[in-house]
Amino acid sequence: MTSSNASTEGNGPLTITDRLGRPLRDLRISVTDRCNFRCRYCMPREVFGADFAFLPRSEILSFEEITRLARIFADHGVQKIRLTGGEPTLRAELPTLIQMLKETIPGIEIAMTTNASLLVQQAEKLAKAGLDRITVSLDSLDDDVFRAMNDVNFPVARVLEGIEAAQAAGIGPIKVNAVVKRGVNDHTIVPLAKFIRERGLILRYIEYMDVGTKNGWRMDDVVPGSEVVEMISKELPLEPMDAQYRGEVAKRWRYADGSGEVGVITSVTAPFCGDCTRARLSAEGSIYTCLFAAAGTDFRALLRNGSSDEEIGLVIREMWGMRDDRYSEIRSDNTVHMPKVEMSYIGG
Repeated sequence: MTSSNASTEGNGPLTITDRLGRPLRDLRISVTDRCNFRCRYCMPREVFGADFAFLPRSEILSFEEITRLARIFADHGVQKIRLTGGEPTLRAELPTLIQMLKETIPGIEIAMTTNASLLVQQAEKLAKAGLDRITVSLDSLDDDVFRAMNDVNFPVARVLEGIEAAQAAGIGPIKVNAVVKRGVNDHTIVPLAKFIRERGLILRYIEYMDVGTKNGWRMDDVVPGSEVVEMISKELPLEPMDAQYRGEVAKRWRYADGSGEVGVITSVTAPFCGDCTRARLSAEGSIYTCLFAAAGTDFRALLRNGSSDEEIGLVIREMWGMRDDRYSEIRSDNTVHMPKVEMSYIGG
């Protein structure tokens, strides 16, 4: 690493940049590789069946290890943490981790992406622990379509109950993510937009991506974000909005009547690699610098072999300083079939 991609002001955190000049700002932490859904674009049942070998507890990072590593990443510029999975609410005592992160890293923003299946039971505890924001995955408001997509027959109504529980607990703003797959749920795009708008929530449509190698991805299944915007705007006119910060992945649109906003995440048809500021920590302690990476850097070994904070920080700087990932910008027929980590492993 050269000195040109690391700097600091006073006693504040380092600002480190990769080979493309992108700073490190966001850390996504997978707290478990397990999920109680079997969404076909992420954890198809024929791969993640009853006999699938998930990580044993001894291989998953402890809360103390996660907190220590997150603190060192914060010293290198990370300002936001997003807890993911698998399904993060399946990790026992998750509020304890949130509280530890809040107490250890002053000013850190903590968000969580969840399928909302356990929010009714957990929302209040998560809020008290300090969770700032929640993103809920809800691919369709049509119950039959949603049950088929999650492939465990989980009803829409219980997801909505989870959202209401999060609202009642004071967690917000709440966002809703919907992965769109042609011929599966694209006919439910506009009804979902209307429903979410009426409830004052923020909706993000996500293009179906070729994450990993197990979801049977085909370009023909992708509904471009531009098509999503066109479909909505025919009934609910939209106007473009500016990005709020560097690295924001969603292209934002406001409803012309002032009733809210909707966004599209266009990793396939309009990549945003040039502004990617995210690192991803898998449940067993590897850092991936791209959602489509084939391999990560093992930090669990560093945490467990007595490495100092300074030694771990050096690995962070070297890893990020060498980063030149831009998979979505160079996606082709050849790269689609290259080995890639599964989305369920690093939390999307």
